[in-house]
Amino acid sequence: MKYLAVIILFLGHTLMASTLEFIEVKGVKVPFIYEEDKRLPIVSMQVVFTGSGSIDEGNNGGLARLSAKMMNEGTIKRGAVGFADALDAHAIQLSTNAGSETLVMELGTLRDEFDAGLSLMSELLRSPNLTKETLEKVKTITLSDIARKEADFDTVASDALKAILFEGTPIAIPNIGTKDSIEKIKLKNVETFLEDKMVLSNILVVIGGDLNLSEAQQKVTELLSSLATGKASPARHYETRKIPKETILKSPSTQQAYLYFGAPFVMNEGDPEFYKARVAMFVLGSSGFGSRLMEEIRVKRGLAYSAYSRLGVAKTNTYFSGYLQTKLESQDEAKKSVIEVIDTFVKTGVTQSELDQARKFLLGSEPLRVETLSQRLGRTFTEYYQGQELGHSLKELEMIRHLSLDDVNEFIKRHNEITQLSYAIVTK
Repeated sequence: MKYLAVIILFLGHTLMASTLEFIEVKGVKVPFIYEEDKRLPIVSMQVVFTGSGSIDEGNNGGLARLSAKMMNEGTIKRGAVGFADALDAHAIQLSTNAGSETLVMELGTLRDEFDAGLSLMSELLRSPNLTKETLEKVKTITLSDIARKEADFDTVASDALKAILFEGTPIAIPNIGTKDSIEKIKLKNVETFLEDKMVLSNILVVIGGDLNLSEAQQKVTELLSSLATGKASPARHYETRKIPKETILKSPSTQQAYLYFGAPFVMNEGDPEFYKARVAMFVLGSSGFGSRLMEEIRVKRGLAYSAYSRLGVAKTNTYFSGYLQTKLESQDEAKKSVIEVIDTFVKTGVTQSELDQARKFLLGSEPLRVETLSQRLGRTFTEYYQGQELGHSLKELEMIRHLSLDDVNEFIKRHNEITQLSYAIVTK
């Protein structure tokens, strides 16, 4: 059965939309998000392994990301250089990346080279270059990246904040891992992780471009037939710290203070009131120069060049967070100002003018969020992944269009948990 995503964009006289299908491989129904787009002779495909990101690596911090990098080192037969040469010969882009919840193989080719791309991707899936030599190479690069990030105070403060908010969980460990965790990873850890995660039961396919549906389904079915059925990774969700905590990290080399703050937010992915949260968070801190935080902290008090906040809602976690940089001598005043702005926001809510501006931006910018093929495919993927009906995004915009001031302010007052701020501060 075909479910038509109501993510529609008129380009010339063409009505374009992504659809959700299912293909069956070895008895497993694999979700298959597809859109035909013949404007350019290209094909783009993502094979998404859900439940295969950093939160699924157990005690081996950085294993998911390191395993993905191992998949970018070619095959046993060709090696890293030989495989890269084969890709270049056909102008094929093929890469593997790991996030917090997923591991993704991405393929991009010209239409005429799609079969060659699938062939190389199949070869990589069957015999990746998982050797001790490759592991040592990737570990060395990763350790170098970790060392470099130690001088990036934004990254240091951000990682420290997550360590506070999700203490004792996999989210508390940076996706890249730590020096100790990377050094402890063995080849067997990588082999087991990829063997357990890169299976049909975890797969979701996203594909679009200059090929028809039946052709896409047939080619992808053949590609996936070499994979094991496996077991789907279990669903996980981690709660955010409810009792505020502060960590201060001192560095003699910093010339300013980096303040990162966060708090719990009682909402799960797919919550029917998420549209209210979008409006509220836009006004508070995610709308740039027009936001409350920017207006109060930068414009009125001159305490920071920028101040920002956001709401992260995912399957595995939900939390409110933000950051700013300020002069070392203004650190305490800036922290106090953040507390005051958020407290006032919860108590008084937004004004009618702020609601109107937020509504105008969110509705007016929507066409920019679905103007490209990758954006439309991504939108359909997000709706399916979050357990929503396809087309929910447009329904959400209609709810924003009719959202009243009383409703959004009542919602904000109910979420006073965002005043329970924890801090991670890098200072001299």
